Amino acid sequence: MKEIWLGIFAVFLGFVPIFASPNGTNAAAFHIGLMTSFGVQNDEELLAARKLIALYGDADHGGMIRHITYPDNFLYDMETTIARLVALADDPLLKVIVACQAVPGTADAFRRIKVKRPDILCLAAESQEDIRLIGAAADVVVNSDFLARGYLILYAAKLLGAKTFVHISFPRHMLNETMGRRRAIMEQACNDLGLRFVYKQAPDPTGPAGIDGARRYITEQVPQWLQQYGNDTAFFCTNDAQTEPLLRQVAARGGYFIEADIPSPLMGYPQAFGVDLSGETDDWPAILKKIEAAVIAAGGGGRMGTWVSPLAYAGTMALTEFGKMVTEGKVKKNDIEALLACYGKVSPNGTWQIRRYVDQANGQTMGNCLLIRQDTYIFGKGFLGLTDTEIPEKYLKPMTSATATVPGQ
Repeated sequence: MKEIWLGIFAVFLGFVPIFASPNGTNAAAFHIGLMTSFGVQNDEELLAARKLIALYGDADHGGMIRHITYPDNFLYDMETTIARLVALADDPLLKVIVACQAVPGTADAFRRIKVKRPDILCLAAESQEDIRLIGAAADVVVNSDFLARGYLILYAAKLLGAKTFVHISFPRHMLNETMGRRRAIMEQACNDLGLRFVYKQAPDPTGPAGIDGARRYITEQVPQWLQQYGNDTAFFCTNDAQTEPLLRQVAARGGYFIEADIPSPLMGYPQAFGVDLSGETDDWPAILKKIEAAVIAAGGGGRMGTWVSPLAYAGTMALTEFGKMVTEGKVKKNDIEALLACYGKVSPNGTWQIRRYVDQANGQTMGNCLLIRQDTYIFGKGFLGLTDTEIPEKYLKPMTSATATVPGQ
């Protein structure tokens, strides 16, 4: 299995734009469609979309970027997601679509778009659909390396002193192939590393309790779990909205939080600790420094971590630049080195690793489906060097025992 490494060692005083500005008052030669959230649960990709519009211009005003958002309640409103994506293909200048996050309905929309406009390059990041489903519809899919992270998050927890690992999720996420597979790896890694694995089923934010009810559950339960399992417990949740209350409780009451499901300094940390980042925008070194100070002040130093480069922001920016380069004929759509370089240019520091996905059902390499990860940074401690950590091969290969049940405890 070929792996490609890229180390980014320069420390920037501020974010340096890597994309060209719109070409004066001349209309763009082609358009790129972006689908992101509108910031209710995760605003990183929305921040990236605004950055790209500032750099390349709005398609409605002669620029390159045509931006749409997926509905907040996307699980039950897939037809809206599909309709909005397919409508992008009505623009005769549109040549690329980037969906981040690729919520349910994206694969169906991409299939319809390809029938209508086979010339459009369809790119997906952080897909919430089965990777085989989205892989069959998209030209390129980039997800976080859920296989490697399933082991490395536990490895990091062990390094920091954890003895118990609590995995918080709900049935909808556990039915997702990548999330369910990662959970099985985490349970196996706990067995191998000597940690206790505990599964907790939380309310789904798209269910009757809504986002507020899902967050309230975390706030109420974490103190009880810490009392039951002890302060040497590490926590992980699969939902963005539940990350904020989890961070707040861990910092105040004990335990560990290695990194979020979609790791980023912005994932829950500013909201949990009241960090005002209005003056930093996308100056990631400055943002990291400010959040680190707040985490340490709240008592989470040495116990809480992140990736230094926001995954959803980096994915939106990198795939947009990659799609632009492919359309301009500078690179081919299967050029994994060029794509990795786009991620590296977005990142202020840290180390990225990317590799092609091997279908967990049949062992076949899916050439257009890529897995990416970055080293973990622990506030008050620094990088853990996880991109240099050797991952046992069994975690990266199909596992016949990966169909673990979901206990309702």
